[in-house]
Amino acid sequence: MSGARWAGRDTAKDSIRAEVWDSLVAADINVGPVHSRIPNFVGADAAARNLARVQAWASAQTVKCNPDPPQIPVRLRALYDGKIVYAPIPELTKGTPFVRLDPAELAAKNVSFELAATSQGFQEYGRPVQFEEMEALDFIVVGCVAVTRAGGRTGKGGGFADLELGIFRELDKIAPGAPITTSVHSSQVVDNPRVVMDAHDSALDWIATETELIETGTAFTQPTGVAWDVVREDQYRDIPFLSELRARLSE
Repeated sequence: MSGARWAGRDTAKDSIRAEVWDSLVAADINVGPVHSRIPNFVGADAAARNLARVQAWASAQTVKCNPDPPQIPVRLRALYDGKIVYAPIPELTKGTPFVRLDPAELAAKNVSFELAATSQGFQEYGRPVQFEEMEALDFIVVGCVAVTRAGGRTGKGGGFADLELGIFRELDKIAPGAPITTSVHSSQVVDNPRVVMDAHDSALDWIATETELIETGTAFTQPTGVAWDVVREDQYRDIPFLSELRARLSE
């Protein structure tokens, strides 16, 4: 099945995304619909447990995590571990791009962490923030469709993760040594040549699956900011704050 919402933006990655989505369904390890999404999968809890084995997790005070269902266990674990969680509004469609979840504030309001970890919950109970208001990020989790042991990654094709990370870098919001990580099903780990990395793509330092924790030791060079030349017209149209943010960054 193709039908990817962002198909055609990067044809080199369209085929591997479609292959991964189809294989998850064929193997009956998907949880709910997966096409055009960061796919949820059987074993997401175990992958979150493995991700927490990364040494930087223990000392991290702030965790940025993507808003998708397979990372609910990651957000939940972070809250129970007393960490501030920053999560983006899905597809960055609101005037404030992120929400801040403070486990102490949630507990004081009797909001369960299980509810706050969901997309609906964090949008309802998180405090909306602009990029400039965010603390430095100690640990970064991004959503992926396909990954490689060399640190290659592709999301669902909308370019949101790389845009966010570029903005964080321009605003100096990534703490020194903060790893870029993901949690995926083991079947989403593909051969290195299958994922073509462009100059504006952020590579992974760690990959957690339901069966293992992979340190990539990536040789890819990380971007230093937003590649404004590859931001598309529909992104400016659909992401309300993007034009204003670019103007602020260029002042």
